[in-house]
Amino acid sequence: MFALLVLGLALWTAAHLFKRLAPDARAGMGDAGKAAVAVGVLAGLVLMILGYRGAEFISVWYPPAFLVHINNLLMLIAVFVFGMSATTGRLRGKMRHPQLTSVKIWAVAHLLVNGDLASIVLFGGLLAWAVAEVIVINRSVEWDRPAPGEAKGDVKLVIITLVVFAGITAVHNWLGVWPFPG
Repeated sequence: MFALLVLGLALWTAAHLFKRLAPDARAGMGDAGKAAVAVGVLAGLVLMILGYRGAEFISVWYPPAFLVHINNLLMLIAVFVFGMSATTGRLRGKMRHPQLTSVKIWAVAHLLVNGDLASIVLFGGLLAWAVAEVIVINRSVEWDRPAPGEAKGDVKLVIITLVVFAGITAVHNWLGVWPFPG
């Protein structure tokens, strides 16, 4: 099952980087290229989930209990930063890659509280992918910073962040992982 995890990470990474690393090949595929990338991303995600869930638990280190608090704070920040990509508020355009930055925060948060090998491979691999993606995008695409919007957009972002964070907590609880200290 560990091989599925690694294969899923490789497929996820290759599918995401394909457009940037082989732009002519991707462009030559037209709409079929979009479908191929979507299938690659979805297949990579499924393989990562199956591989992670089925991987043998091999402890590498034992995270101290206080890191749960840092994880939860980082997760709240990750949800907020992810939402910055869609905000119409004053924060629009403050960060070039809010979604990828959010993935990096999410990955670090999960690395802090999971000391098993499968978690280190999964979250470390996704962290490495997000870093590589930012580097590749920055080298290949100019960025036109969008103009900031109105403050009410940021208020909506805060509310949506809290609702999404509650939803993420509920899903973790449903999966049998209570994300807060006992």
